[in-house]
Amino acid sequence: MTGKRGRVLKRIVSISLGSSKRNHAVEFEIAGMQYSVERIGTDGDLRKMVGMISELDGKVDAFGLGGMDLYVYAGNRRYTLREAKNVVRAAQQTPIVDGSGLKNTLERSVIRYLKKNTDILANRPRVLMMSGVDRFGMAGALVEADCALTCGDLIFVIGIPLPLRSLKALEIAARVLAPIVCQLPFSMLYPTGKKQEENKPKYPKLFADADIVAGDFHFIRRYMPKDMKGKIIITNTTTADDVNLLREIGVKTLITTTPELRGRSFGTNVMEALLVAVSGKKQELSPQEYSDLLIELEFKPRIATLN
Repeated sequence: MTGKRGRVLKRIVSISLGSSKRNHAVEFEIAGMQYSVERIGTDGDLRKMVGMISELDGKVDAFGLGGMDLYVYAGNRRYTLREAKNVVRAAQQTPIVDGSGLKNTLERSVIRYLKKNTDILANRPRVLMMSGVDRFGMAGALVEADCALTCGDLIFVIGIPLPLRSLKALEIAARVLAPIVCQLPFSMLYPTGKKQEENKPKYPKLFADADIVAGDFHFIRRYMPKDMKGKIIITNTTTADDVNLLREIGVKTLITTTPELRGRSFGTNVMEALLVAVSGKKQELSPQEYSDLLIELEFKPRIATLN
C-alpha cells in the first residue's frame, strides 16, 4: 500500500465489535515511515468481525482487536475470554493484539506522569474505576499514587451491587468469578454495537462521590449520570462528539491515555497494534519492548480542560 507521496504505508486495522458510527481513519508519519490507521466497527456482529479479520489477514501489518478484551488481569493472574479467543483465531498471518499490553505499560506510565507533572492526583482523590480487571495496570498505579480507589467490576460488569474498595478485594473477586465470567458471551459483559450509543445511568451515588472517574469510555458513557459537573475523567478512546458530550454535562478535565491523532484518540488496541508494526515484529511485544518504544516515540497523555 502506498501513500499520497508514493511512500509505502504500513497498515494497521482495528476490527471492532463496537458501533460503525465511530469509524475513523488517518495517515501520519513516525520516524520517517508512513502509517495508515483505521478503525472499523461491526455493530456487535461477531460473525462479521471474524469474516473481516479473515479477509484482511496477511494483507495488513497488524490488527487491533476492538470492542472486546482477549485478556483481563488481576494481580499476577491473566484470564482469557473464550469468545475473544475464538475471534483471534481468524488471524493466521497478521499479528493481532487487544490493547492489554499497553494497559499494563502505557496506562501505568500515564498515572505516574500525572502524579509527577500535575496536581490532578494531589490530596488523595477518590477514584471510581469502572472495571479494575480491564485496566489493572492503571488501577495499581492509582493506588501507588495514593488515590482512594473504588472498583465497579461487580456492579457494572456482573450486576452485583457491591463496590470493591481495594486491589486485594478485586483479586479475590476475580479469582472466584473470572473463570466463570470469561465463558460468557462478551455482549453480556460489555456494551457492544448500539449499546455504546445509549446512556443508562446506574448507581449515580458512586459517580457523585468520586473526584475522578477512570476506565473504558464505553463503560463510562453508558452508566454515567446526566450531571458530571466538576469531574475529571481518565479514559482511552474519545471522538469529537464524545468530548462535546462531556463538556455539556459539566466534566471539568478529560485525560486520554492515548495521544490524539487527527481529531480523536484511538483505543489501546489500535496503539498497541501500531507499536507492533513500528517494531517490525510479527507478534505481541514484551512489556519492556512496549515501554522502550513509548519512550522513543514520546507518547504523552492528552489533557484537555473542558469547563
